[in-house]
Amino acid sequence: MRQERDKHLSANTLTENKKDNIVSATKLSIAPMMDWTDRHCRRLHRVISARALLYTEMVTDRAVIHGDRDRLLGFDPVEHPVALQLGGSDPALLAEAARIGADRGYDEINLNCGCPSDRVQSGCFGAVLMERPTLVAECVAAMGAAVDVPVTVKCRIGVDEQDPRDALPRFLETVSAAGVSRFVIHARKAWLQGLSPKENREVPPLDYPLVAEMKRAFPHLTICVNGGINSLDEAIGFLEAGLDGVMIGRAAYHQPMEVLGAADQRIWGEGREKSPVEVVEEMLPYLEAHLARGGRLHQVTRHMLGLFSGRPGARGWRRVLSTEAVKDGAGMQVLTRALAEVGAAAAAA
Repeated sequence: MRQERDKHLSANTLTENKKDNIVSATKLSIAPMMDWTDRHCRRLHRVISARALLYTEMVTDRAVIHGDRDRLLGFDPVEHPVALQLGGSDPALLAEAARIGADRGYDEINLNCGCPSDRVQSGCFGAVLMERPTLVAECVAAMGAAVDVPVTVKCRIGVDEQDPRDALPRFLETVSAAGVSRFVIHARKAWLQGLSPKENREVPPLDYPLVAEMKRAFPHLTICVNGGINSLDEAIGFLEAGLDGVMIGRAAYHQPMEVLGAADQRIWGEGREKSPVEVVEEMLPYLEAHLARGGRLHQVTRHMLGLFSGRPGARGWRRVLSTEAVKDGAGMQVLTRALAEVGAAAAAA
């Protein structure tokens, strides 16, 4: 009896520690980005930063339930902490997809309430859910009942003609009452008609003060800001201003060393900053294993194009990978040639 109780207490302690680690990791996270944040991208980002929270691409609840789970949900344990982002609006389907994701080992399940594409609108999920906070509350309540990992929400400040100063606090209040304690807020409205997804990332004005105001209005919630943040310095500025976390998307993808390279040191006081060459060297065994399984080189190296951004040899590195890694039969010699471009440029600098 005592052994069972101790085992139960130990399991609870591990669960709580895991949740604490996730909350700490949210100080800096990499945004879920369609066609970009696949398992190869996440592996690269994990080599650069041991602490940042990583996200999958958005996966619909139906795809998780009925699709190829190994392809859609597969990840390497070294990616932890890693979150699964789901798209959907049916509480029962989302609960089932969340359970599958949690069973697969994801540390967090995130509900997308921010994507403005036509595809997600037609399926009544993504940013359109900003207009349906009660439905979102039903969804996250069902998800939370199905899993023992955190259920979180990524949202906008509003959509279309909504007044964000009315819509956003109402959304946060309604959804948090259903059990969500952590929100990632993209500090722009989404326009469901008239703007493309790309324009929705750039055209609507950013309102960072409103996100900060939400933290003051809901001090018990973990509030993370997203949208238009391009550097580690900016991220640290938001943390110092009182926000709980910062999510960075395209800047982290295109300039991973600038965003993630010193993040562990400066945010968590751990580790050391690696050089881009060290990152490449750490990726080599992963690349070799990927090729041995029949994978193609560019499936991984396409995520590595920005490693030397702003450094001598960056252009040659990108040129070799862009032209050579896509060829049939491309192997590790391509990395050798690309690194030679970097070495030659550094010697000439």
